[in-house]
Amino acid sequence: MSKLKKISGKECLKILCNKFGFEILRQRGSHVILKKETSSGKIGTVVPMHQELKIGTLKSILELAKIKEEDFMEYQ
Repeated sequence: MSKLKKISGKECLKILCNKFGFEILRQRGSHVILKKETSSGKIGTVVPMHQELKIGTLKSILELAKIKEEDFMEYQ
């Protein structure tokens, strides 16, 4: 079972940018679009800037970003 904690959109954004190398591409409303260039191509994800992200939303963000839950949990 996953041990992901509920965090805010702002905290998620900080971890993705500072620890995983994502860049903010743009923002539309409360959603921030991130991208990352890799040797295999571009990776993108969307982070809603909510006070608290639900676990399912966080899992979807990590799936789009191609980040394993275990790797992300190291920085929570």
